Amino acid sequence: MKKYSIFTLAGHALGRHRSWSRAWRDPTPKSSYDVVIVGGGGHGLATAYYLASEHGVTNVAVVEKDWIGGGNTGRNTTIVRSNYLWDEAAHLYEKSLVLWESLSQELNFNVMFSQRGVMNLGHNLQDMRDIYRRSNANKLNGIDSEILTAKKISEIVPIINTSPYARYPILGASFQRRGGIARHDAVAWGFARAADSLGVDILQDCEVTAVRRNNGRVEGVETSRGFIGAKKIGVVAAGHSSVIAEMAGLRMPIESHPLQALVSEPIKPILHTVVMSNAVHGYISQSPKGELVIGAGVDSYLGYGQRGSFSTIEGNIAAIVELFPIFSRVRMLRQWGGIVDVCPDACPIISKTSVDGLYFNCGWGTGGFKATPGSGWVFAHTIARNEPHGLNAAFGINRFVSGALIDEHGAAGVAH
Repeated sequence: MKKYSIFTLAGHALGRHRSWSRAWRDPTPKSSYDVVIVGGGGHGLATAYYLASEHGVTNVAVVEKDWIGGGNTGRNTTIVRSNYLWDEAAHLYEKSLVLWESLSQELNFNVMFSQRGVMNLGHNLQDMRDIYRRSNANKLNGIDSEILTAKKISEIVPIINTSPYARYPILGASFQRRGGIARHDAVAWGFARAADSLGVDILQDCEVTAVRRNNGRVEGVETSRGFIGAKKIGVVAAGHSSVIAEMAGLRMPIESHPLQALVSEPIKPILHTVVMSNAVHGYISQSPKGELVIGAGVDSYLGYGQRGSFSTIEGNIAAIVELFPIFSRVRMLRQWGGIVDVCPDACPIISKTSVDGLYFNCGWGTGGFKATPGSGWVFAHTIARNEPHGLNAAFGINRFVSGALIDEHGAAGVAH
């Protein structure tokens, strides 16, 4: 892998940028691999990268039915934070946040991670009790957290409506300064380029149509490009995880919902942090290009369509205008929907299964993007060593049998 630097950029500029090499290869599938990762989003590519870089497992293929990063990685609002309530989730997301902080340097690819802070607003006494509880829990777990008054909020975000006469008056907020946003497609491209340089084959336009198993263990996957043998298969297919599970004869305790987001026309920099409100029901940030990036909750119905209902959009816009009347005349540029897979306790499954050599990483709901590097790191450990890392041991599929659920609906924020 040729190292990107200011000198290579300047050199290619002199040549009018006509001699850049491909960021990753377009290989022909081998007949078999040690590990096949199903799903070429951020989590799948991160898993492949950490399998190669942390565990020396380089005979790996990532199979993606479309193009890499075209699923949920490219269909979210790119918020990164680790201020979850329960110890298990907080430690997992904090591991991910630590990896985010040096990810551009590690991958030699600018993922545009901007630590501009994430603010969670409280509008009533119960909100504030929950905020104090979560903030204190974060501090006990070594995670940065502050409590802000309405006056302090208005100093950080002068354009927000902190009037005591607002329909939902702002009483305070929690604030994680290390949280922020990143560039979604850069994350996929950075992991793909780094994994490819370590020998990982990235196979796009390669749809899995069946999982072949024999005597209780996997043999490989049938794909639109032929059969590919595998000693181990890791499934990281986000909203379609239950579809792949059914191919292997498993039933996952997850539901798939559309989750919408939308962006405005670009405007001058005016919002310098991420603002979330569970009660008013919306979250917003401003991208480096100037677009307002807006999201809210999932559509209530189940489905695999990458679209959503207009009523959800209408409610989302109304919530943001309630908080920011100044945005009432900003025009929306585009809208999209992803497919999120949601577990009953709003926490992921990162686990071995009852089929030898078959592993699943799914059920992230709306928390997937922020966990991308940490998810890949622990899933690579689980696949390479055939046992979970301490950080994901509590996220096994058997918790839905034992009853040891984690339940992060509150800290999952607006969307659940």
